[in-house]
Amino acid sequence: MATTLETTFAGLRLRNPIIVSSSGLTDNAAKNRKLDEAGAGAIVLKSLFEEQIMMEVDHQGDLNMYPEGSEYLAAYIRQHKLNEYLNLIKESKQACSIPIIASINCYSDDHWIDFARQIEAAGADALEINILALQADAQYTYGSFEQRHIDILRHVKGTVSIPVIMKLGDNLTNPVALIDQLQANGADAVVLFNRFYQPDIDIDKMVQTTGPVFSNGSELPHVLRWIGIASAAVNKLDYAASGGIHSAEGIVKALLAGASAVEVCSAIYQQSASVIAEYNAFLKQWMEGKGMESIAQFKGKLNLNDPKGVNTFERTQFLKYFAMRD
Repeated sequence: MATTLETTFAGLRLRNPIIVSSSGLTDNAAKNRKLDEAGAGAIVLKSLFEEQIMMEVDHQGDLNMYPEGSEYLAAYIRQHKLNEYLNLIKESKQACSIPIIASINCYSDDHWIDFARQIEAAGADALEINILALQADAQYTYGSFEQRHIDILRHVKGTVSIPVIMKLGDNLTNPVALIDQLQANGADAVVLFNRFYQPDIDIDKMVQTTGPVFSNGSELPHVLRWIGIASAAVNKLDYAASGGIHSAEGIVKALLAGASAVEVCSAIYQQSASVIAEYNAFLKQWMEGKGMESIAQFKGKLNLNDPKGVNTFERTQFLKYFAMRD
């Protein structure tokens, strides 16, 4: 039997595990067609940000406008943005042969239920929901941020029949407990992790600046740890690794830890879409060298259920690695 790179993620059949993540790489159909031709397994469209829509509404609004006029303007701007996004879905579906995953970045579910229905009607194969926010309020109620994930997921799942994927930030006390609740409320897959924009400070000008935009390979171990733990503890949904995938070896590691797929962005920005074919070629060569005919044969082989010795995923202190010596 010939070696195949096919995998299943969130109920979608992918020709390989490389998903191009939501970014400027995926904001129009022409770009998406080139990513398809380069060998990607699936594409997550550039996210539609609730915060951006509301900021534009505020920017275009007039404090002296009658309430009815202000509400009309807000509804018009919102619908215009939504229509642009629905067109992106339709055009990308026409241009590509691989699954097209829509993406919304939201912090409330007041307005997204109807839009989720429109996303499905436009032809998206799945919907990725990204609830990314820092919880820095001194009066924060413990657990409310996690509950927001569950509430939004539950409402969206009650609206659409396409797979729903939850992309989580790494600012969670216990991702596994939340993932367990997401699975119980119908999540089809989880992506670990989203990446915050990085702040920095210019000490010469004494101003706040933007830190590194791209991820790097040093971020991968953190992702491997949590996929390795979560895929063993909550094994009835799929996982994708995101952040730190900068080599073909990193893809193999993610799959061994329990991922079904990986989301790649920075490496494509930095090296072009040609890395997709390079990664796929390496993965196939590695599998053939190990006598593996399918990803299912080794996916999760080295997650927390690995019986060989003391597992490394839950180690937190160096004293657990090294014996004390005189």
